Amino acid sequence: MYTSDLYEVDFYAWTQEQISLLKAQRWEQLDTINLIEEIETLGRKERQELRNRLGILLGHLLKWQFQSEKRSNSLLGTIREQRVQIKLLLEDSPSLKPYLEEVFLSAYELGLALAIRETQLGEQVFPEVCPYTLEQVINPEFLPEAN
Repeated sequence: MYTSDLYEVDFYAWTQEQISLLKAQRWEQLDTINLIEEIETLGRKERQELRNRLGILLGHLLKWQFQSEKRSNSLLGTIREQRVQIKLLLEDSPSLKPYLEEVFLSAYELGLALAIRETQLGEQVFPEVCPYTLEQVINPEFLPEAN
């Protein structure tokens, strides 16, 4: 079976074969087209993961601020968990740090949608523009005051 065929029928076996070929430096036998695609996909997934975690964090900070009567240890735990996950992602891939600033506005849109959905407060309750700085959002000591 050709390497590119294996990619279609058994992805895990394909990855193991590619690893063996790389280790053996058998460059001409590598499935370079699919390897390039998979590496590009990995980079996109890391960026998406960071954006999504930032969005979840922003949504829960909004809930903390605008639904203060429902503050709980669970909500605080979610805020802490997202900050830790963001920190770990950045430790694993420090080159993603500038991406945080680039994606901050779209992450706020995700967070806003989450806060509206989970609080069932009207859209007009929440600010159109993020009321927090990126530095505040990732700071483990920061929690917004109640509105």
